[in-house]
Amino acid sequence: MSLGDRVTEACRRGDSAIEALCENGLVEDEDRFFQELARALSMPFAMETGLDLSEPLHGKFPAKLALRYRVLPHRLEDGRVELMTYDPFDLEAKQAVAQESPATISWVVSSRTQILEALRRGYGIAAGNFDELIENRDLDEAEDVLAQEVNVLEDEEDEEATVNSFVNQIFREALIERATDIHIEPLERDLRIRYRVDGALQEVAVPPNVRLLQASLISRLKIMANLDIAERRLPQDGRINLELDGKRIDVRVATIPSANGESVSLRLLSRETYDFTTIGLDEETERTVRDLLALPNGIILVTGPTGSGKSTTLYSFLRVLNTKDRRIVTIEDPVENKLDGVVQIAVKPEINLTFASGLRSILRGDPNVIMVGEMRDLETTETAIRGALTGHLVFSTLHTNDAVGGISRLLDMGIEPFLIASSVRAFLSQRLVRTLCESCAEPAGDDYTTHYLENIGFPVERREGLRKAVGCRECRNTGYRGRMAILEICTISQRLQELITDRASNSALRKVAEEDGMVPLRDYGWQKAAQGRTTIEEVLNVTAMDRGKTARAGA
Repeated sequence: MSLGDRVTEACRRGDSAIEALCENGLVEDEDRFFQELARALSMPFAMETGLDLSEPLHGKFPAKLALRYRVLPHRLEDGRVELMTYDPFDLEAKQAVAQESPATISWVVSSRTQILEALRRGYGIAAGNFDELIENRDLDEAEDVLAQEVNVLEDEEDEEATVNSFVNQIFREALIERATDIHIEPLERDLRIRYRVDGALQEVAVPPNVRLLQASLISRLKIMANLDIAERRLPQDGRINLELDGKRIDVRVATIPSANGESVSLRLLSRETYDFTTIGLDEETERTVRDLLALPNGIILVTGPTGSGKSTTLYSFLRVLNTKDRRIVTIEDPVENKLDGVVQIAVKPEINLTFASGLRSILRGDPNVIMVGEMRDLETTETAIRGALTGHLVFSTLHTNDAVGGISRLLDMGIEPFLIASSVRAFLSQRLVRTLCESCAEPAGDDYTTHYLENIGFPVERREGLRKAVGCRECRNTGYRGRMAILEICTISQRLQELITDRASNSALRKVAEEDGMVPLRDYGWQKAAQGRTTIEEVLNVTAMDRGKTARAGA
């Protein structure tokens, strides 16, 4: 059946011709199509809603009408409502709105994508499913949490189906938004859901009175993660493996008891293929990294705070090294992403499977490459160094602010200087910065003065490449879409080995490292800003000034 026949058939069934056109791919440029449609019907056309969609619209216009007939308030005034629609031929919608709303109604045409996105943002995730379910409930009904949990699991089939649908929709929306984490947090009289997108938390709209279903929602997540739904006093950890819309999703679940009820954090573990493009390395940095990966033995440590992408970088390294002639074994807490061809071990302290004990067993298993999730203690670090000295290539992470600081961290743990000098090959410090949205980024022009750029240490001669964040529909008006890594790589040269053995100060170590070719983290970030890939503000947010530059900026 041709596309034209599908549209004809849809109209014969009484379905919307506009829906049929859009869903069958006959509308290539939505904005232009609906603009021409509005002109032909002598109706106004609107590209954006006139309302602030960061605030819920439940009290401004009935969700039941908006979501059922897919109409959106454009402007609300005393006694008058201006509604946006993408189907001006839908007489049923016009009649229903006229009957339900006492206000004077006028209509505006807009694009289908714009209206559907605005409905989701203004009324919340799966809001339409909750109208009838919570219509006659009261917040005081939510007292016996365990009773609600039993009911939703045994008796209330309709409610269970609604909660299941809501949970699936939360995951579905998170994937669309490219979220890495979902936080479900009970407030005193409400329930808040937030997504972490590109490192920043964004609150999403939820249906009104969804707090009434808090117990059922959290019970559903616990069941999916094989957790104890009756235990609400202690934190619990679990994992969810599910398939949604043909996609397999791995989710790490952590519950935390709070004064208002249990809070649930969901970490979405990506199954994407990791490579150097994923972490955004330029050609020169990639050559340096590949030279390090070609070493037969030694330790390579990735440093940085929590959430700086250290695990992603290590997985990228393992993917490059994962060949048939290498045996790779990892010990992690927990195993975040499963790699084919790699033996991955999860730490289990309750049975005494720690980093140290697991690493000792790994060394007896004839590995070529070893990855240790984190060097937390002296025993683990000493065992890893022994493995590096006996011919293994070892990767791990440390929590330090910069690359050279990794040396001091190992010394503070009690590692002898000569062992550090002879076993460690490089320290990589890493941060993540948001990348500019290509749909709306604009040249920065004269937004930054020469005096300001000089104070922060930016190379003024490269200011022409600077761009600024603006915000559009594609990036949810943030101005950014996606993230990339900025790195500081300190390779242990002969001169650094001598300074480490002599227990030299951090400043002396950094000076020699920079003389030997280390590009400081902020300078690497300036390169990305000058290329127009990120902004000066992003680099400043994730990097620390040295004292001299801080003094000049303060002055």
